Amino acid sequence: MDTINGVMWVALGSVLGGTARFWLSGFVARRVGETFPWGTMVVNVSGAFLLGVLAASAAHHGIFAEVRPWQFAAIGILGTYTTVSSFSLQTLALARDGEMTRAAGNMVLSLSLCLLAVTGGFAAGIHVLG
Repeated sequence: MDTINGVMWVALGSVLGGTARFWLSGFVARRVGETFPWGTMVVNVSGAFLLGVLAASAAHHGIFAEVRPWQFAAIGILGTYTTVSSFSLQTLALARDGEMTRAAGNMVLSLSLCLLAVTGGFAAGIHVLG
């Protein structure tokens, strides 16, 4: 029964995270175009920041140190909100189209910005939690 409850929480979070990703990445793409995968970048960086905040809460024995809230938010929502698969496919498409500078830029920016975002989110969470 415990596993079934965990799956339920992850599934519920996944519906919310997948929907948010679909909406935000599409919104960004419509605003700035799709010659560079800015929509995926925004989603992944914001997701990394939020995961840092959740991790700070867990580290301070906050609500996300508990199994169910972590399953719902970190695994469910943020697990489907952020997307390494889209990042990978978009980078491959840029490279296959001969856009090696953009492909490399996507890799460097994604990794750098996501690491900065998760660090910033963790620091913000620690600051707020005291």
